[in-house]
Amino acid sequence: MNEQRMHPYITIIIGVIAVSMSAIFVKLAAADSGITAFYRMFFSVVIMTPIFLWKYINEVKKLTKRDWSFSIIAGIFLAFHFILWFESLKYTSVASSTVLVTLQPLFAFAGTYFFFKEKLSIKTILSAMLAITGSIVISWGDFQVNEEALYGDMLALIACALVTAYLLFGQDVRRRLSLVTYTYVVYLVSTIVLLIYVLGMSESFGPYSLQTWCWFVLLAIVPNLLGHTMFNYSIKFVSTNAISMAILFEPVGAAILAYFIFMEYLTFTQVIGAVVVLIGIALFIIDEKKFIRFFFRK
Repeated sequence: MNEQRMHPYITIIIGVIAVSMSAIFVKLAAADSGITAFYRMFFSVVIMTPIFLWKYINEVKKLTKRDWSFSIIAGIFLAFHFILWFESLKYTSVASSTVLVTLQPLFAFAGTYFFFKEKLSIKTILSAMLAITGSIVISWGDFQVNEEALYGDMLALIACALVTAYLLFGQDVRRRLSLVTYTYVVYLVSTIVLLIYVLGMSESFGPYSLQTWCWFVLLAIVPNLLGHTMFNYSIKFVSTNAISMAILFEPVGAAILAYFIFMEYLTFTQVIGAVVVLIGIALFIIDEKKFIRFFFRK
């Protein structure tokens, strides 16, 4: 099915802006990591359900065993990505956590090479290595701050690996399913997994303040339904590699918001590391020439 109505790189840009607000909403919500992740996915499913039942439910019958398997696996990876990332924000800064959790090319390049046989140029590999070096600089600075910050960095890196796996499985399934059906199934699976996790950890479902409930809903609407859904749309038309590199812009927006909202000042190593990461992204974009082809195509 051909559903391309927006250029995938426009949707990626929208997605990056939307997910940049995720860490801010998480820190503002006064709740445990698991329960914050659960309500983020739960409200997303609630909002999507009327649209799914009205127009897309019949497509579920077309799902193959492979589609079901990959969608379920993607949902599980997404659930634990949120748990670990949200937990990392308790120990390290918004800037460090978002830089490390979006360091997906390290895992995406390996995944697309082994599973989709995508060829990687020398310049692409070098740009990824440069971005990785920037993340190491950030982590080293946090190590000098305290062990808690380093622990938060490690959680963010694991969360990064999980979200990359989620995108890789989605890259396969989205070639056959519509955006709404795939997203709904994955979000529903993720919600169920998070419910089981929250019950197992005995985390409280409430009561919470009105402000916290607002942050839960905003997490569902902005970074999830607008952000991640835009990535799920784009994954049908572009490689996981392109999305993973673009998401590395997220820490810039998150760090700016964190400065004004939480007064989180950037350390020297965070600034140097972030600059190195952005240079790596720039080299990747220049190598791929995708933005040039978009703006100057006939």
